[in-house]
Amino acid sequence: MEVLVIEDDPVIGKAVQQGIREAGHDCVWVKDSRPGFDQALTQKFDVIVLDLLIPGDPGLVLLGKLRKEGIRTPVLVLTALGSVDDRVKGLTTGADDYLVKPFAMPELMARIEALFRRATTKPSAFLQAGELTLDLATRRVTAGGSEIELTPTEFSILEMLMRHAGQVVTRKMLCESLWESDWEGTTNVIEVHINRLRGKLQRASKEQLIHTVRGRGYALRAT
Repeated sequence: MEVLVIEDDPVIGKAVQQGIREAGHDCVWVKDSRPGFDQALTQKFDVIVLDLLIPGDPGLVLLGKLRKEGIRTPVLVLTALGSVDDRVKGLTTGADDYLVKPFAMPELMARIEALFRRATTKPSAFLQAGELTLDLATRRVTAGGSEIELTPTEFSILEMLMRHAGQVVTRKMLCESLWESDWEGTTNVIEVHINRLRGKLQRASKEQLIHTVRGRGYALRAT
């Protein structure tokens, strides 16, 4: 499990990062909203732990921006503000869970792991990014009101990009997802599929949905 922690208190941040790592998971810890936003957009995390009172954008503002960017990573809010109104505001902004300080590390880990299980055991059969929709049950893709005919490989690539909408998906990740669990071959073949897929989507939606992130991979961003 990959966890992003956005917490400005050095004592709490270090303790949370250490506890997550001791539980056998990877953890990135940042101390304010700007690097937190950048990390969430460019890397894949399974859970985000977000403090509300951080430098830069307040936690709920940052959370709102992430949701507008299409980031659907489960978010656990940490805060000293424990009133019912505060919890309701956090949940309606897009938080998935809420933990009031001070807290016990075992409870935090239990909540993180519960969010991870909920996110991974019930994958959505219907994905949407802006006007682009993908139905896994019928394998139907539409954009701008038009159905788009995709090859099986193009469909699989689009599914992965939509599941990580707003985040960078590397060529190696795509290759490993499509063909092998430990891909060591060339990734040039992905560029061919991406270019064909991009052209089909752009003809239907009239906007560029798949963006190349130079030196990293691709990201699907819809307005």
